Amino acid sequence: MRVAEAVGPLELADYQKAVRLVLRHPLVTKVWPDAGALPLVRRWAEQLRADLPEALGYRLITTADTARLLRVQDELDATQPALTRGERPFDRRRYAYLVLTLAALGRSGAQIALGELADAVAADAARVDGLGMDTERKPDRDAFVDAVAWLEARGALRTADGSAAAWVNDPDRAEALYDIDREVTGALYRPRRVLQHLGSVTDLLDQDTPAGFAQGRETQRRTAARRARRLVLEQPAVYYDDVDEALRGQLRSPALAEDLERLTGLALERRAEGVALIDTSGRLSDLRFPAGGTVAQAALLLAARIAEQGAKPRTERLPAATAVERRAAAAARIDSALPERGLFAEIAEPAPAPVPETEGTESAEGDEASGPADEAAYPFVTDAWLRGAMKRLVATYGQGMSAELRDDPDRLTARAIALLGSLRLVAPVDGGVLALPLLGRYRGVTAQVKTRPKAAAAAPAAQPTLSDTAPGSEPGTATRSEDLTP
Repeated sequence: MRVAEAVGPLELADYQKAVRLVLRHPLVTKVWPDAGALPLVRRWAEQLRADLPEALGYRLITTADTARLLRVQDELDATQPALTRGERPFDRRRYAYLVLTLAALGRSGAQIALGELADAVAADAARVDGLGMDTERKPDRDAFVDAVAWLEARGALRTADGSAAAWVNDPDRAEALYDIDREVTGALYRPRRVLQHLGSVTDLLDQDTPAGFAQGRETQRRTAARRARRLVLEQPAVYYDDVDEALRGQLRSPALAEDLERLTGLALERRAEGVALIDTSGRLSDLRFPAGGTVAQAALLLAARIAEQGAKPRTERLPAATAVERRAAAAARIDSALPERGLFAEIAEPAPAPVPETEGTESAEGDEASGPADEAAYPFVTDAWLRGAMKRLVATYGQGMSAELRDDPDRLTARAIALLGSLRLVAPVDGGVLALPLLGRYRGVTAQVKTRPKAAAAAPAAQPTLSDTAPGSEPGTATRSEDLTP
């Protein structure tokens, strides 16, 4: 079936806008992400419910006041955190308070006072080893109100009276009253599995049925095609060396580009090493690159230097961790922090045993599998070289950087590398980073320090800003969507 089969040429752009909207924001309400979002999704709901399951394996559930996209997770991704209103990532305490707040709202009536909600969350938090919540401590109140504000922004809560900010500063004298939207709170928390039955975080991921003749060749092909589309949509870049043979065939298929371009309105770029969905306007991406700000600008300049260093013939080359290895490492870190589940551990579903690969099996494309590809190796750049390169960049372009980061180049280096890593431009490893192929598109980036014309004598001095002048360096390929609670 063709994607958007019933959509005419004149309406295709409007439909693609609705697709990008639900992919970027899996929860849409009357107020989130804006007042015009829900009417657009509802207009195209029937076509979305036909295309998203077929193309991606996703399911859209709509009600009078919400639209909720139930996605399939293939990978563990730490680069999509929930954010406070100040754009700071949630820490573990805030995530815990968010989940406990949702649980408390489920037991409440139509309205609730902030102090009453805090007492309910504090009582539940006290039963979790290592968590707790003391409303006498301002850091705990700040973390709790960040979770409440996250829910309020999405329409689960509406302020009826008072102020949360005033309560944080003085809970004995201030209060806030909220109306609870049960439809939104119900749409927010929709786990695909009973969480108490899970033995590992990997049980939250999609478990593809192992390929075999019993499954049927056409079913195998459709399963692999959906996963390939999801990877391209959710990852900044997908490298052929990072996936198995079945997915490699689907990523090279002309149908992949046709389906994704018609579904999203974005262009698919192919290179010898892999594919990337290019979002030059930021219509789908949650993270733009290049972008403004000291960290993003420094990361762009550092990316160019890493690309140049990696192109030198004598640069050492090392293999990068595969997607399977990255998933195992992330799962081990998360599972090590899971609380003891007592009785639930006894009823947990055992993880499926790995199925060994056998020679002579057929791939999802119907051809004989060619066996594992040769291990790819990428240019290795040391931490010492990175720190030196950043210090040279600060010396050249420091006038256009924030004073705080300019005076701490090691911190600026760490934040720039974290940004490049989240975009799959580099792969952090012990002692340095590996330059991944997508980094090559930023080779040759140059920059100049722009200063605004001098204003009147009474006006404060203008701050210089950095401006990248990379020829053809489009904004980034990150097409990740907003993360929600599991």
